[in-house]
Amino acid sequence: MRTRNAALAAALCTVLSTALTACGGTEDPDAGTNGVGKLDAAAIQQKTRSAARSADAVHLSGNVVSQGRTYRIDMRLKKNGGTGRVSSSDTGAGAFELLRTGDDLYLKAPAAFWARGAAASASAKLEGKYVKVPAADPSYPQLRGFTEKDALLDGLLGLHGTPSRGEHGKVGGVPTIRVNGGSKGSGGTLDVSLSGEPYPLRVQRAGGAGQLELGDWGKDFALSAPAKGEVVDYGKRIPSGGEGSLTAGS
Repeated sequence: MRTRNAALAAALCTVLSTALTACGGTEDPDAGTNGVGKLDAAAIQQKTRSAARSADAVHLSGNVVSQGRTYRIDMRLKKNGGTGRVSSSDTGAGAFELLRTGDDLYLKAPAAFWARGAAASASAKLEGKYVKVPAADPSYPQLRGFTEKDALLDGLLGLHGTPSRGEHGKVGGVPTIRVNGGSKGSGGTLDVSLSGEPYPLRVQRAGGAGQLELGDWGKDFALSAPAKGEVVDYGKRIPSGGEGSLTAGS
């Protein structure tokens, strides 16, 4: 009987070895994945950048610290434009919305956003309207930067220091492999999907400069210019909003 039991145990162990790394029950975290978790850190970075650039669309949300300001961003982006909201807690003027189709960029903000700038007298009329941002306006490149998919992702996905492969984990229930920048992630971290395409799912920027979640990869969304009746066009330059909000860097 003991011999039969031992033989049965050995047979079961052989069957289970395809899913387990050993009879002790330790699971292979890369079993059934896209295989990216087995690559070195540099190769993982290269694959996730390629996947991100190839995707037609993405939704990103989170916090970014730039030039001493913390921005909360929630943007849907694709190759020809983007739409979403940006807010900065230190302006006291609430969030503003951005919409870009091609080279046409529009800004919609509450009255409080305009109240302390040159447009104070017209702030009530501007509320709920899209103000077209001329390409010649100093704020145009900074604001457009929030809507540029590839340029924004290139900046966010960059890690400082020598990259190293980190731990396996999960983001939103999706299995991931982490890439650390610098010593123990001091140069930022990047969590890459092990399911399907190796898309970046979470970015933690170096030096506590913010964290963003990335999702809805390849999921299309409606993007069109606002109706003419909803647009205010000041010509070559728009009036500045409260506390230099428009010219803050991205």
